[in-house]
Amino acid sequence: QVQLVESGGGLVQAGGSLRLSCAASGRTFSSYTMGWFRQAPGKEREFVAAISRSGGSTLYADFVKGRFTISRDNAKNTVTLQMNSLKPEDTAVYYCAASRNYYGTAVPPYDQWGQGTQVTVSS
Repeated sequence: QVQLVESGGGLVQAGGSLRLSCAASGRTFSSYTMGWFRQAPGKEREFVAAISRSGGSTLYADFVKGRFTISRDNAKNTVTLQMNSLKPEDTAVYYCAASRNYYGTAVPPYDQWGQGTQVTVSS
């Protein structure tokens, strides 16, 4: 198992940028595919981005393509989500997640989750 701790959320104006980080414990971080998800009030948790174990492959939800970038540093046990051109509809709690056996966009196969970090985008 890995323990995940997100940071970097906050309040930003529309058009601004934020950089979310997720720090993972343990020495097997490179064995996990990593994902970012978000959940707005009253809505289901949804996929944002994912990255393969090596970092050589990435997936993005259509609504963030061209604006968000996911990356990882296996030497530092971190995964990052760079968010640019933020919109009010990006407001949500953002979660970091990990899976040993799954690389994709579905929520349930990711079985290790952080506590989340709030992102609020004002108009």
